[in-house]
Amino acid sequence: MTTPDTAHVILSSLDDETAALVHLAAVLAGGSEQQMRQALTAVVGTVRTVWVEEVILQTSLFAGFPRALNSAREWRRISGVQAPGHDDYAIDDPALRQSQGERTCSTVYGRFYDRLRVNIHDLHPALDRWMVEEGYGKVLSRAPLDLARRELCVMAACAIAKQDRQLHSHLHGALHAGASEATVSSALNVIAPLLDADDVARYQGLWARVLGK
Repeated sequence: MTTPDTAHVILSSLDDETAALVHLAAVLAGGSEQQMRQALTAVVGTVRTVWVEEVILQTSLFAGFPRALNSAREWRRISGVQAPGHDDYAIDDPALRQSQGERTCSTVYGRFYDRLRVNIHDLHPALDRWMVEEGYGKVLSRAPLDLARRELCVMAACAIAKQDRQLHSHLHGALHAGASEATVSSALNVIAPLLDADDVARYQGLWARVLGK
């Protein structure tokens, strides 16, 4: 097992590779099959393979297992890249998964973390445990993709799924994880063509509220 990378990556601007990854994350979470194939084809040779595969894996959290399976199947076919024989980045130890999940979730939510845990526990204790152990521990704490880029991809998935409450949280989370305001704005612009005009306007308003404007 490889322990998670604790390096805090700062993204002061949105580079082309990350922009392509953010676009892919949105399409995998809510695009058509044709859009998915086109997006996967576009990232071959332009986005590092391990990043693509991590976004496919985390799609299971935000768009369900069927979309993650279909994305992985198409990625294998389009890229010609075989699956690794062993998952070197798995976080299998329950105690490590819990501690990493708490740390990652706390980074994303900042001062809202304690309130989040109470609110989710009040919805159901199982949801609170799964959120930390499975979501933030098992998936979002995996080493190959830094948290700042993961959060930009989570934003994209929430936006295309029209999950405004979660988008609001992860706009904050992207900032907390190391993405600059300019980077988040650019990421929103990347996914705007995939959204309805009303959604774009609403999300820009949401982003303005996050920035206190």
